[in-house]
Amino acid sequence: MHTHMMTRTLLGAVALLATGQAMAFCGFYVAKADATLFNDKSEVILVRDGERTVITMSNDFKGNVKDFAMVVPVPVVLERDDIRIADASLFRKLDSYSAPRLVEYFDENPCQPLYLYDSVMENVPAAATSTRGEREVEKKARSYGVTIEATYTVGEYDILILSAKESTGLKQWLLDNGYKIPATAHEVLDPYIKSNLKFFVVKVNLKELQASGFNSLRPLQIRFEHPKFMLPIRLGMANSSGEQDMVVYAFTRTGRVECVNYRTVKVPTDRNIPLFVKERFGRFYKDLFARAWRREGRNAVFLEYAWNVTPNWGGMKCDPCVGPPPLDQQFVDAGVNWSGRGAQGAQVFFTRLHVRYGRDKFPADLQFQVTPNTEHYQARYVLTHPAQGDLSCSEGQNYLENLYYRRGREMDELATLTGWDVSTFRSYVREIGDRLPPERRNALDAPLAPFRRPPGGGPGAWAFLALLTGALLVAWYFARPLPQVAKGNV
Repeated sequence: MHTHMMTRTLLGAVALLATGQAMAFCGFYVAKADATLFNDKSEVILVRDGERTVITMSNDFKGNVKDFAMVVPVPVVLERDDIRIADASLFRKLDSYSAPRLVEYFDENPCQPLYLYDSVMENVPAAATSTRGEREVEKKARSYGVTIEATYTVGEYDILILSAKESTGLKQWLLDNGYKIPATAHEVLDPYIKSNLKFFVVKVNLKELQASGFNSLRPLQIRFEHPKFMLPIRLGMANSSGEQDMVVYAFTRTGRVECVNYRTVKVPTDRNIPLFVKERFGRFYKDLFARAWRREGRNAVFLEYAWNVTPNWGGMKCDPCVGPPPLDQQFVDAGVNWSGRGAQGAQVFFTRLHVRYGRDKFPADLQFQVTPNTEHYQARYVLTHPAQGDLSCSEGQNYLENLYYRRGREMDELATLTGWDVSTFRSYVREIGDRLPPERRNALDAPLAPFRRPPGGGPGAWAFLALLTGALLVAWYFARPLPQVAKGNV
């Protein structure tokens, strides 16, 4: 049986031990850049309330489900009621609602003013069928310095909670029990063992999966109480061939979630870009993100969305919105247990973070804090359509000239954001100049590289400046003092 779900890491923090591959504005929603644009990515729903943390984990595992396994460091031994299966549609809803998006506006015709619309593996030993067999498994584990703290079957998953005395023994126990793990696994396991963390170990129970009627692995959700608010990403780097992407959907009562041991920065937003990007938005955002990531030293956590999304709250929850916000039940399913109508005054604040991480730039796990910052933010990119109809009036001609320069600025913005070579799109600017009469068209400033308008005057101003500069250089040359010749050396 094959499936499409969960690869590399779960919560970016999970080691995959498998052979699998491995209406308030006048704009309206056009498109979004969702998490599926990024390869080797994981998605995490993170709820923090006091010292209570709920983590729901999903990613894009590809391969045979019998080969799926994962290990997640957790601070405490989880009880059976602390583990549940979540609906994958919850991730799709949160991703779609919070993803970077395009928004369109339409210019009015200045000649004819009109009102426009506003707008994992087989047969896990943890599920031993007899008390005698269970004792034998535990005894064997102790010989490796490994303690089996608890065993559960939850949905299609068999789960172990392990503790260990040292990383070599844990690594060997995993290998001897059929887990295919990276050779360097002990290097990343050791810090967690020294910090007295436990290990949440998951395999697929094929019999339960077949009985469930599902043909793909569903997300897992865990909850616990602990003062630390973090995501352990180091373990997921053990079998990574490079950088990985993680999108975090975080919910609190008070405000934004921010990283404390790496910088949290905003992804560029509210930029005016050319109309043709609409058909290339996926590529546009991937390149924009990669450029911003490199500019920030490849070790920053990026904010893509932050908003008060409290159910039944009268304010808007995005600008523009892609559709109805998540339902109250969906918040509950994510672990937000204070969002019901009975929780008077308890807001739900939604933060979307995007991190691209690798061994060299993220040597430590992500440590988070809940802040009182409730400023609204989202990654949005603006398309402005030109006015339609007859533009032959004087105001219309002025409008076309301004539109020519505006499009130049849009092209400049596109090059700055993405690094694209925009020379192949010059017709985007030229077609506007061609709509002007020859005498006005000839007076237009030629766009500079790539499309920035000169800061003052037209070509005549630049020619004057060049002549002036040349004259000053000549004057300096002839006015400088001649070198002195020492006597006796003639």
